[in-house]
Amino acid sequence: MQTSEGVRCAVPGSDVLGETPLWCEQTQSLLWLDIEQARLQRFHPASGRHDVWQFDERYLGTLALLRRPGRVLLGIDLALETFDLGTGAREKLCQVEPVGTDTRLNDGRCDSRGRLWVGTMDNQLARGSGSFYRVDPDGRVHRQFGDVIVSNTVALSPAEDRLYFSDTRRYITWRFGLDVAAGTLGPREVFVDYGGRGRPDGACVDSQGYLWNAIFAGGRVVRYAPDGTVDRVLTLPVSNPTCVCFGGPDLRTLYITTAQRFLTRAQLRAQPWAGSLLAVYLEVPGLAERRFGRD
Repeated sequence: MQTSEGVRCAVPGSDVLGETPLWCEQTQSLLWLDIEQARLQRFHPASGRHDVWQFDERYLGTLALLRRPGRVLLGIDLALETFDLGTGAREKLCQVEPVGTDTRLNDGRCDSRGRLWVGTMDNQLARGSGSFYRVDPDGRVHRQFGDVIVSNTVALSPAEDRLYFSDTRRYITWRFGLDVAAGTLGPREVFVDYGGRGRPDGACVDSQGYLWNAIFAGGRVVRYAPDGTVDRVLTLPVSNPTCVCFGGPDLRTLYITTAQRFLTRAQLRAQPWAGSLLAVYLEVPGLAERRFGRD
């Protein structure tokens, strides 16, 4: 089954807070998280295989591919750890914020130098206690700025001269100049101001430099031109899309994670795909995911 927009259900599920889909070109598989059930998941479209790794911690907040095959980087509560998909071995890379802080890691993205740009967020969804960081391959953590409620929409332009970032609960997406060689951000400018009516969540950039942004509680994914104007709106049969990425052999499949969080029983009955992994085929391809670490 698919919608009039061409959206189909790729993996039926019940993710409380599905998030952070990433396409691994090496294995031709998609990885993503259920943040609130602390689950890492992998889907191999060619075989239909769906693997799930369960963790005992409270949150799995962010995910990145590693340059070393068969491993990923996970944001576990407030620490970053490497995880071996084959053996289950874990190794702590760094503690981003102190244990006991009422925050957690959230959305992040790697640059071509193998660094992770990642934010933290307030667990109460109201206070500006989160921050945004650059984490180097050796585990050094560099705070960029604070006063963040819910960090999201971390995405880089194809030339890596722009970085996008949203504070979901401030209803704004900003754009920063990025010097990728130095690993520094320029001044911020407003890219999209939702005026308190839209919650910008996870995003990715396609090969034309357009930003695809999931709008949580808005039932849509929006494609923004580089100047911030709306280019396309993809309506969805679920209220809570959370993040997007391009995958498939030609990077023309847009995968969309979704959430059941905040939905009533009546809404869940009316939205059977809520908490599932959705997909839609598009004409414009995406970009290969950049990986964490050194060669």
